[in-house]
Amino acid sequence: MAEDIKAAAEKKYKSRMRKFRKVVKSDEEKDKFFNQLGASFEVFLPTKNPDELADSFLFYCDVDGTVVDAEYSYNEGEKFESVDVPRKDLKVLVEAFKDFEFEIVEEDDQ
Repeated sequence: MAEDIKAAAEKKYKSRMRKFRKVVKSDEEKDKFFNQLGASFEVFLPTKNPDELADSFLFYCDVDGTVVDAEYSYNEGEKFESVDVPRKDLKVLVEAFKDFEFEIVEEDDQ
């Protein structure tokens, strides 16, 4: 069974990457794709002992990439709790992460 899900995951991954290659090559494909996309991303916060305690913020974005909602997650081992982030706190978090961006760090040829 684990092999079935692995094969399905790899097949779907390849399909998604073909789509992203089209998206980066065509403004029409990009518009079509992003007009139907909602996104989320999770920021894991540093802790002294991540094996025992972990916490994070999960941000939800609309199709324009604007953060519209968030939740805070707190884990102690197997125990888990999630807290909705109030609008006033969401504004603080968006300001704190305003310079956050995705990029690839090029590897040195050594």
